[in-house]
Amino acid sequence: MNTMFDLQQYALQELKDAYTEHEIKVLCSLAFCHLLHCTNIEIHLKKHEFLEKSFIDKFVQVVEELKTDKPIQYILGETEFAGIDFQLNSETLIPRPETEELVMWIVESGVRPGARVLDIGTGSGCIIVSLGKLLKGGRFYGVDISPEAVRQAADNARRNGVEVDFEVRDILHYGEWEWPGFDVIVSNPPYVRESEREFMHDRVLNYEPSRALFVPDADPLMFYRKIAEFGRDHLNEGGALFFEINEALGKETVELLQKMGYEEVELRKDINERERMVKARGNFKF
Repeated sequence: MNTMFDLQQYALQELKDAYTEHEIKVLCSLAFCHLLHCTNIEIHLKKHEFLEKSFIDKFVQVVEELKTDKPIQYILGETEFAGIDFQLNSETLIPRPETEELVMWIVESGVRPGARVLDIGTGSGCIIVSLGKLLKGGRFYGVDISPEAVRQAADNARRNGVEVDFEVRDILHYGEWEWPGFDVIVSNPPYVRESEREFMHDRVLNYEPSRALFVPDADPLMFYRKIAEFGRDHLNEGGALFFEINEALGKETVELLQKMGYEEVELRKDINERERMVKARGNFKF
């Protein structure tokens, strides 16, 4: 094995029981781009050029880790979200494409210049850092219960030249928080019910942080309720709340927000026609 073409053929053979041919080719491209610091076009142009042994050894190690079902994003330690590169660690979820749609909904909603935006459960910081890139003149904040996630999010903000104030906070115990009002509060909180574990791939169950994913079946909206309570105390009048949600609980999430006094509650489908996002307007005076 001396070229990228050879290495791809090797990966196709080694990973055929775990991935489709298309998936393997995508994984190879991601690994090549990361290890060689090149583009997909350069991969195509140089696929028959001879490679250094050190690169070949690193690629073989990537394939070995892929055999364990470890996601490529964790193997490489990075991923792309909204056209921006983000570093990941074991305490941060892998950003999903539907979350990009949530970010774009916020941007398109007409957030005023200078708005204060808070991301609850920030993880890698993908939401708030992307908003910091796209919304000029705003003030941006992110909180997460995990110190490791907050450190990673802060590093991602620095790498991308975005100023974000990050803090380690637990939204389920926000009583002592002394923060001002916000114009936008966004969250992609844990929403997968424990009973839904059986439908999830081992790549998720074995490697992504469980506490960022799962909620008890008895109270699957616990984070939405708490964040909505926080919003009643901290959303500026006319401010907006944005959520990514469990597609099976869209109706219940809308009803919860309406009962808590939110107005203009809107449920939106993602590109795959699944109900995955909610927006609500708060007109609470405090």
